[in-house]
Amino acid sequence: MSTTEPMSTAEPMSSPVPIVLAGARGHGRWHLDNIRRLQDKGIVRLAGVCELTPLTPAEIPEGLGTPEQSADFGALLDTTGARIAVICTPIPTHTDLALIAARKGVHLLLEKPPAPSYAEFRRMADGVAEAGVVCQIGFQSLGSHAVPAIRELIDDGVIGEISGVGGAGAWARPEAYYRRAPWAGRRRLNGVDVIDGALTNPLAHAVATALALAGATRATDVTGIETELAHANAIESDDTSCVRVTTADGREIVVAATLCAEDPDDPYVIVHGDRGRITYWYKQDRVLLQRAGHGPEEFEYGRTDLLENLVEHLTDGTELLVPPAVTESFMRVVEAIRVAPDPVRVPDDAWRLLPDEERRVVPGIDGLVAAAADTLALYSELGAPWAFTTAHPKEVSP
Repeated sequence: MSTTEPMSTAEPMSSPVPIVLAGARGHGRWHLDNIRRLQDKGIVRLAGVCELTPLTPAEIPEGLGTPEQSADFGALLDTTGARIAVICTPIPTHTDLALIAARKGVHLLLEKPPAPSYAEFRRMADGVAEAGVVCQIGFQSLGSHAVPAIRELIDDGVIGEISGVGGAGAWARPEAYYRRAPWAGRRRLNGVDVIDGALTNPLAHAVATALALAGATRATDVTGIETELAHANAIESDDTSCVRVTTADGREIVVAATLCAEDPDDPYVIVHGDRGRITYWYKQDRVLLQRAGHGPEEFEYGRTDLLENLVEHLTDGTELLVPPAVTESFMRVVEAIRVAPDPVRVPDDAWRLLPDEERRVVPGIDGLVAAAADTLALYSELGAPWAFTTAHPKEVSP
């Protein structure tokens, strides 16, 4: 397995840096707004938008002008002179689009998950490295200043010996969420991997952040993965799932997620020590430190925007926060979910429909998600009757 990475050297690049955004609807709207923010600061300039159907003037935030539009990504990179491409397209297209940009010498901000399989991830990462361009993976939570602060607390032994890390994500999505695109809620589409599940897409940050806090970001840091995948919605992928990762140093990382929560709340990660714990609400950049002999302490942190970090890396050599290598272990989890048996269907008597919100709820799942993160146990080990048939252990060879 190659782990070759591009040289992290600054290059002369005048401001504002021309950018092409591929995929400007859906989550891509967030990128449009962020590019507008950075354009106002004089850092970047939106030079082009790649969409199958061009954006209407009303879909382009005020102040971004009239960027060139085309459905031909490669041609758009050429005509705009783009130096950075932001790729926010369906998961199966990530690798091919990233390699088109890389071969043209265009640097990348690639949305998570970076690929639907480990093989596609390696093809992307190795191709980008060979082209000598820089790639940032869009795990925004890893841009939080809380992450290095928590790592410092861990290294300083503030909560003692670390036994493991838990992650909890209790979110809700209406049934319409799975009708928003042909690939939504799919494991495969027309024979191509998609792997659009709770842990691999909407709550992927919980997995990546837990791995980062455990200091287990490389593929060789993972020695085993167990998955439990289920769905209450009428989809083929999972909307209620958990995973246990065993690391090379013997620690366990358990992340539990659902899109069928009764009372949706912000996801979080817990670092368990023998003298305390650290809880990190990664969407809020908020940290709670609890330890023996001390009262609870709360901290709030800032966050570095990943596109801004990419520009600064290219212009003055600032360290890149989320290169592909930092997501290797996350992609091992994606791969384990990809090769696992198809998710089991939660029985009809174990979920209910909320008509006013047009979404499905699994009663008791909020407590199960929290308990999994708290005890590092899987759903089946916590007594969820529908989970007993979902357990799927998988050993991972470094």
